[in-house]
Order: sequence, then C-alpha cells, then structure tokens
Amino acid sequence: MSEPFDEPPVPGLDEAAARRWLQLPRQNSPWLHEEVARRMIDRLEWFREPPSNWLHWEPDLGGQQAHRALRERLPGARVQVWSDAAGARMNEQENGNGRRWNPLTWWRGSERASRGGQDETTEMLWANMVLHMQAHPLTLMRRWHQRIAVGGFLMFSCLGPDSLKELRDVYARESWPDAAHRFTDMHDWGDMLVQSGFAEPVMDMEQLTLTYSSASAMLDELRGLGRNLSSSRFSGLRGRGWRARVEQAIEREGARAPDGRLVQSFELIYGHAFKAERRSGSHDGTQSVSIDDMRTMLRTRRS
Repeated sequence: MSEPFDEPPVPGLDEAAARRWLQLPRQNSPWLHEEVARRMIDRLEWFREPPSNWLHWEPDLGGQQAHRALRERLPGARVQVWSDAAGARMNEQENGNGRRWNPLTWWRGSERASRGGQDETTEMLWANMVLHMQAHPLTLMRRWHQRIAVGGFLMFSCLGPDSLKELRDVYARESWPDAAHRFTDMHDWGDMLVQSGFAEPVMDMEQLTLTYSSASAMLDELRGLGRNLSSSRFSGLRGRGWRARVEQAIEREGARAPDGRLVQSFELIYGHAFKAERRSGSHDGTQSVSIDDMRTMLRTRRS
C-alpha cells in the first residue's frame, strides 16, 4: 500500500467538470476510442506471455467493442472491469464462457469498501483513453500500481498536447478562452509512471488526422469524445447562437485538407510499464521509442 498522497489537480483543468464528464451515462463508446484500442491490441504481440487475467479500467470510455476484441484475443484469461463512474465499482469475473457484454451483470459496490488487501491483483491493467481527462492522473497511476501483480504490466493510451491544435487556433484567433485544457506531454507521462513505482516504462506516439465535411459534423464528433475541461472556458450555459458562432468561425478560419474538408489533428500517446519487485538501490528509467524502432527491437530479440 502506498503512502497517502495529496496531488493537486492538473493545471488549467476544471476538476468538477472532469468528474461530471466521467459520470455521464454512455450507451456506446466513442469511435476514436475504439480505434485507439484496436491499435493497442496489436501491441499485445510485443509481450511473450499473454496474461491469465486482466482488468479493464473504465470500459465505457475505453471501448465496448474493444472489450469484446480483448476477450477474443485472450480467450482463456479471467476478466475484471472497474469504473469510478457515479462512485460505483463494476466488477465482472468471467472464465471465457462467451457471455456477451452486459453491464447489468456487473457487481456494483462502493469503491471504499473494496480498497485494500481484499482487492484481487491483475496481470494486465488496460486503460484506454482515460488519463488525459483525469484531474489527478498521478494518483490514478498509483492506484493502478496497487492493482497490478508483481511481474504484471499496465497498458494505456491518451491524447497528447498536439491534439485539437486546429480548433485551438480558431479559438485563439477569435480571442476566446481555450477550446480544451492542455494535454500532458508523452515524456511527462513517462516520468509519472516512474514516480508511481512502475519499471521499464516505454512511451510512443503517433499523429492521426481526421477530416470532416462540415463544422457541425466536427463538433458533433468532438462532443462524443469529451468536453472542454479548461478552467478558463466560458462560464454558464451557451445557447444555440453560440454554437452557430463556433461553426461559422471554424468554417471561416479552420484548417482544410487539399480536398477542402476540415482537418482536426489528434496526438495519440501509448505507454506500457511493468510492476517489478521493489529492490533497494534500483533505478527505473524511461525510454521513448518510435513504433518502428520497437518492432525492430522485438524482432531482434526473437531471432
């Protein structure tokens, strides 16, 4: 058990707004989150031994389709899910029986009642597209470290600081408050992994560019991906007139692809790290490698 830790919220992020976003009910997971999860699943080939059990953190955010795909990829593994939404813990334990995704089968109880030594550890903790919307990410990483068994590993993804740069530029030209809070850099995530007790953290990133037929279509998709959690955003409710102003500004000033479609960039950050036995005098370092370099290293090890 780690020592009590009072982490200040991420600078510029509205903690109450972040909590409200997490607690929103969701029928489906965002399309982009499902796509990022698919790319994360491909990275499982980097590990020699598949986990015999794994925990999906916030599966409604991380991807309901991804949850099914992971179960198919790891057919013999026992599964748990955990959600802090509405202060509820959802814990599903399966034995590869092919049961379909059904939130009604999850056991619900208070998080406080399930903390401590009674919690079962897991060999893999899967957290897709969660961290960048957290007000206290280091605290969350420490919780993850507690839940992972020695020798187990964490796999996560999140958005990086180059995400939404085109939308941020439009807001800046209009002298509006930030379009979103500032996302954390890849190297800072690596540092936080080490601070949380993880060993051998490896980070990589890729750029994804999406195009849209209209500003309305862009805003509709962004609405599904999250909310503006910037503490400097406009206070109070904004009516239909505000939405029209934003659409007009994007149509007028937004970046466009050669075919004329509106462009929006997303920086996707991926990370994994292990929970090693604590040894006196040990030193954990962080590496930043490209995806191609990682694949080359793994092929070299196998040969």
